[in-house]
Amino acid sequence: MYAIIEDSGSQIMVREGDTIKVAKRDLAADAATVLFDKVVMLGTGGDAKVGQPYVDGAKVTADILGEERTDRVPVVKFKRRKGYLRMGTHRQDYLSVKITSIQPS
Repeated sequence: MYAIIEDSGSQIMVREGDTIKVAKRDLAADAATVLFDKVVMLGTGGDAKVGQPYVDGAKVTADILGEERTDRVPVVKFKRRKGYLRMGTHRQDYLSVKITSIQPS
């Protein structure tokens, strides 16, 4: 079984056992799981259930593996012929989670 979930404006296709990266969020210090209730689509093989916009009652549960950061990405601000050049870097924070269960409605 697979599901397509919506998180922070992006849609992610997941199956049980998958490890995915989602946007970092404020959680309690003792939180061990994350619940995704915005399930756009559920499917098994050729059979699929599409939500309007979400599938009613469907949930995806995931265990938190930890908080991580991406590699450095260069950020350059430049205006030609003005002598303006600013260089820097950016590292995005994300949460690494492992999908444990997909519960249909």
